[in-house]
Amino acid sequence: MKNKKLRVLTEGAMIAAIYGVLTLVFWQFSSMQIQVRVSEALCVLPLFTSAAVPGLTAGCFLVNMLMGNIWDAIFGSMATFLAAAVAYKLKGKGLHWLAPLACVVFNALIVPFVLYFGYGITTFGSTEGMWLVLGLQALSIAIGQVIACYGLGMPLYYLLKRTKLFEK
Repeated sequence: MKNKKLRVLTEGAMIAAIYGVLTLVFWQFSSMQIQVRVSEALCVLPLFTSAAVPGLTAGCFLVNMLMGNIWDAIFGSMATFLAAAVAYKLKGKGLHWLAPLACVVFNALIVPFVLYFGYGITTFGSTEGMWLVLGLQALSIAIGQVIACYGLGMPLYYLLKRTKLFEK
């Protein structure tokens, strides 16, 4: 029992650290209106371990505190938590291709509000008007998430599945 708890804690901490390092290394692409957060490729990890849910959430919270503001840390982490929890619920159900979709949807719905209200980004290019800007930000975030989660995350999923790294 103790070994399992220690393993989950260690895996979660490692996932949080990897998420944070990837986000900071690629910080130019990791925030604001047009973003491809490379670390979001890790959204497939809940398909392998329950430790990924708190690990991804903690990693996102910590890095958003370093890069942004409290609203980004709270609501960005909430999007990550919700996506990771949905992905974990899909574990073993043969629906692994839906895990990245949860990440795309939750981030596209939540992050535009963080950008608009938390960072005060009230225009998108020369476009103004709250709902239009929020819609364009949602589209932009969704595209970036598709690139990160499907373009990078699904190859990671298949690589990890093949290596059996998370099998106990």
